[in-house]
Order: sequence, then C-alpha cells, then structure tokens
Amino acid sequence: MKYVIAIIKPFKLDEVREALGVIGVAGMTVSEVKGFGRQKGQTEIYRGAEYSTNMLPKVKLEIAASDDLAPKVVETIQQTASTEAIGDGKIFVFDLAAATRIRTGETGDTAL
Repeated sequence: MKYVIAIIKPFKLDEVREALGVIGVAGMTVSEVKGFGRQKGQTEIYRGAEYSTNMLPKVKLEIAASDDLAPKVVETIQQTASTEAIGDGKIFVFDLAAATRIRTGETGDTAL
C-alpha cells in the first residue's frame, strides 16, 4: 500500500476530486493548509496597507491506495492539478505499512 500526499492550489480541488473518483479512489482526507516554495509568497493589501506574506493558501490531499492504484493516483493528480504555472504544488508517495478499518477490523488493502 502507498500513502499519497498532494499539495495543490485550492481552486483545483473539485476537479482533482472528480478525476480521482473516476479512477476508483474511494476516499481521501482534505485539509486547508498554508505554505510556500519557489513562489516565495505574495503581496496583499489589507485595510489600505500593503504587506507581504510568505505563506500561501493550499489544499493538502491525503490518499491511501493499493500498490496497483498508486501510480494512477499520482498521474491523475499531476495532470488534473497542473496549471503549468509556478506554485502548482507537489506530490509525495510513502510506503504504508498497515491500515485497519475501525468498524470491521479489516486490515491491509481490504481496509482501504
């Protein structure tokens, strides 16, 4: 099993979620986060005063997937979330040692 974490632009969330549903992703966790990378933040105006922020709003997706499905998950996120502009985000893939469904006690791929 693999654990896929993707940091994407917030306005791409619905499009990515729908595309992942099409390939068979049954569930995911979504968090609103802030961060920065090569974008180095942005300048904003608040109450007439201009200020710089180095933390930009992003969305973090966390998906547990079978070894077979994980490459397709990564490909789908990459293609769907891309705007071909700086700040599109990153995708990280980790090995997932175990998963257990709390309600039934199922483990491994069947718990996903």
